[in-house]
Amino acid sequence: MQPSNDKHAPVLLFEHASRSGHIVAEAHLNLEATLNSLSLEMIDIINPALQEWAARPEVVAVLFTGAGERAFCAGGDIQALYHAMVKNHEQGEVVDEYPFEFFEREYRLDYQIHTYPKPVIVLGHGVVMGGGLGILSAARYRLVTERSRIAMPEVTIGLFPDAGQTWLLRSMPQHQATFLGVTGSHMNGADALAVGVATHRVAGESRHAIADALCAAAWGGDADMAVSDVLAGLAPGEFPDSQVHLIPESLSPGGELGEVVAAIDALRGTSDWIDRGIATMHTGCPTTVGIVVEQLKRAGSIELADAFRLEMTVATHCANNHDFAEGVRALLIEKDNAPRWQFDDLASLPKAYVDSHFVEPWPLNPLSDLE
Repeated sequence: MQPSNDKHAPVLLFEHASRSGHIVAEAHLNLEATLNSLSLEMIDIINPALQEWAARPEVVAVLFTGAGERAFCAGGDIQALYHAMVKNHEQGEVVDEYPFEFFEREYRLDYQIHTYPKPVIVLGHGVVMGGGLGILSAARYRLVTERSRIAMPEVTIGLFPDAGQTWLLRSMPQHQATFLGVTGSHMNGADALAVGVATHRVAGESRHAIADALCAAAWGGDADMAVSDVLAGLAPGEFPDSQVHLIPESLSPGGELGEVVAAIDALRGTSDWIDRGIATMHTGCPTTVGIVVEQLKRAGSIELADAFRLEMTVATHCANNHDFAEGVRALLIEKDNAPRWQFDDLASLPKAYVDSHFVEPWPLNPLSDLE
């Protein structure tokens, strides 16, 4: 594969020659103006590159980076999804397949990274949310800096933690997964390390030297050992204090929606960070909160491929229903910050409506061939 020569391409592909004659590949998200938000075009560049790099023995590792100082990747291309969903809603039928194609191909990419045969290193600097968190959480080596800001903020737009976040939530301490999932609270780098979202810390000023450090490594033997040695030698930086320790272990999934919400409400006054999360839960989309509570219940007993199939099912319903498009309209399109959710509050949300999001709407799940 030839390195990218179009500096304006949404993803730049590089092949860095190591001292040992091997190659460290790099996929550089290159849409700084949109905080490197993941589009279908970007997915369709990355996917075949990963396939080729996996097949070439001289390629020993893959590094993901993002352009600019503000974000690795702030999420998916939500505006494109919005316009397609509105078109479908206005017609009363599916006339634009973009939302469903996006979700399917994004989830396939995330699954590919999760199961990649070579070390994948993601540098999660700045904002890492939505589709960006999908890439970060799928990698074997997940780096954060003192300026990382990580969240599953889907409650603010009427979606749900997707792109592999079912698997991520399953892997976290469950009291922290519950709070973070339903409140969309932001994590700093120390939080990400504490809950297992991140594996390594690196000073922000040192992040540009990571590719050079990987190329200087000895790649003749165990690739994971080589990566681990490189990451252990990086300057760790001065990180902010963690906040997730404020979430009590008594807060765990398994109860009904009302019980979970009451337990979170009881945390009011613990800290400003906790209080902001509670406020977001109540101003955010009630349907999302209900979905996350059910998602956490189901996550503990499923395998990785099944987690993506579950997400494909729920995402399809979200694209077809009212709240997702309405949340994007209010937050990102018209920016009036006054979403008109389908249900006024959590107390009026029917459990049957939440459960309907987990019923497959097709004879065969589009991701039925995973694994």
